[in-house]
Amino acid sequence: MSLIKRGNENGVKSVNRRALIVFGAQAGVAGLLAARLRYLQVDQGAQFRLLAEENRINIRLIPPARGLIFDRNWVLLAENLQNYRIVMVREQAGDVKAVLDRLMEIVPLSPRDHATVLKELRRRAAFVPVTIAERLSWSQLAEVMANAPALPGVTAELGLSRHYPLGPDFAHVVGYVGPVSDFDLKHMNDPDPLLQIPKFQIGKSGVERKLERKLRGFAGTRRIEVNAVGRVMREIDRHEGQPGANVQLTIDNGLQNYMLARLGTELSASAVVIDVRNGDLMAIGSSPSFDPNKFVRGISVPDYKDLTQNPYLPLADKAVQGTYPPGSTFKVMVALAALEAGLVTTDETIFCRGYIDLGKQRFHCWKRAGHGRIDLKNSLKQSCDVYYYEMAQRVGIEKIAAMARRFGLGDRAPLPLNGIAAGRIPTKAWKKRTIGESWRIGDSLNAAIGQGFVQASPLQLALMTARLASGRALAARLLKSIDGVETEIAPAPDLGLSPATLDAVRGGMFAVSNERHGTGYASRIAEKSMLMAGKSGTSQVRRITRKERARGITRNLDLPWKRRDHALFIAYAPFDAPRYATAVVVEHGGGGSHFAAPIARDLLLEALYGGTPPLSAYPRSQRTRIQNERDKLILRDPASVVPAKDRA
Repeated sequence: MSLIKRGNENGVKSVNRRALIVFGAQAGVAGLLAARLRYLQVDQGAQFRLLAEENRINIRLIPPARGLIFDRNWVLLAENLQNYRIVMVREQAGDVKAVLDRLMEIVPLSPRDHATVLKELRRRAAFVPVTIAERLSWSQLAEVMANAPALPGVTAELGLSRHYPLGPDFAHVVGYVGPVSDFDLKHMNDPDPLLQIPKFQIGKSGVERKLERKLRGFAGTRRIEVNAVGRVMREIDRHEGQPGANVQLTIDNGLQNYMLARLGTELSASAVVIDVRNGDLMAIGSSPSFDPNKFVRGISVPDYKDLTQNPYLPLADKAVQGTYPPGSTFKVMVALAALEAGLVTTDETIFCRGYIDLGKQRFHCWKRAGHGRIDLKNSLKQSCDVYYYEMAQRVGIEKIAAMARRFGLGDRAPLPLNGIAAGRIPTKAWKKRTIGESWRIGDSLNAAIGQGFVQASPLQLALMTARLASGRALAARLLKSIDGVETEIAPAPDLGLSPATLDAVRGGMFAVSNERHGTGYASRIAEKSMLMAGKSGTSQVRRITRKERARGITRNLDLPWKRRDHALFIAYAPFDAPRYATAVVVEHGGGGSHFAAPIARDLLLEALYGGTPPLSAYPRSQRTRIQNERDKLILRDPASVVPAKDRA
């Protein structure tokens, strides 16, 4: 019995020991759980409450309203229209492809758009809203909202979309906006988080691009509450951003519309009209143009193909990007250089027999029989080449180049436009540095008639003419005001030329347009108070061989379009009290006096009269033809354009 009793006592002790161990382990675990619970609820409670709040509340950027763009009369050139769109947040959508497939039953997407959306959703952060479709009708938007439970992560929004009410008239000047691309992000040093929003639009060309930061504004923010599937329940608060600055240009929309209509769509041409009094650019046209709204909405492949394959290059802004041999319009620079250097007088005559020989090379005048004895005034009036061959040898390229630069040639104008060309005013050092050859006298002769290495844009030629008319070193101005604050116009310094020199060249230009046998006489202005002074130019784009000269030079009309001469004309009016200057270039148009001069005359009259001039401003013999040409022009109805400040 004692053995049994002792065994029972030992068993009880063993059970009690195991129970204590188990109880101790359980107590330890419970203690650890309690400590962990206290750590999570007390020590880390604030942090986890914040995390829970962040899961429930999202902060989203509010794109600011883009600044508006106006013409000089406060007519809208670029505005913002309401735009219904739908966006998707990937982390809230779950099965993105399934949600997108359901959404396509309401809002059809092309296969290309579908693939683009999926690509954007994959490459963007999961919390970033990606635009699925925009410019929806109200009925489409309502249907999306009605099916919200079946479309997790999808939200309807009201945004703004850029619109250009005057379409092609300002396509090259104002430009257009488009979605931010990877190329943009790679080449922009801009930390603005707005640029990370898919399909956020920025300026791609023209003023829209050059003044992007001012026009864009600054983003606002809003805090929204979402449910478990990401559906927006309510907006908690909102902080509006700062809208972009409103920009007013110096351009006159009526004159711009007339310029584009007058240039037409069947020509590759450009023109500039500048205010001689202050340098304001009144119109800058490049034809043919294009509709910038197509790029905002997403241009179709066929439309883009039509633009890029058009031989007249509608996407190029020829007025500021195009450079051309200025032809005989450059003779005014050579005349100024010769007079100012005292190397010729207004009374001295040069004999033109139709050519000069320089060594073994013969340089021809455009008039095969020659002009006979001719002075400075008549050299401009009849555009004698031989006279300027002689001046080139007397003056030399360095003095000619210095005079040209004084008038703005060879320099880029600091304007908010794309790809402004510097042109080219050659010198001896330039040729040695660029081509590796020494300057030859023949190079000077070619330069003297605006051929050879000389290149200038229509903008530069217009500025040159404005400086000649005013006698001051005017600077071209495109921005009239920003947010209502007028941009500063610095007083234009004097060109530093003697009045006699300027008057002599101006007198020659007056003769071009107002005396018989002047190259621009057929395109004169009849109104005595508005007489213009001008200079024609015809620049070759091909070499005329001796063989061709012997048998007779081929007419421009008989040549392929790209081998025809460029037609140019520069002018200002009124002669006695200059107000406006212009330059017109018709690519491969032929003779400047025949093709470019009538356009220049019409542009000056339109600017001077502030609208359609009376027929009495034209020579009597031309009035019937002018009226017939007017009837064919497709102009915008002025009544359809109302300044913003006059809108109800």
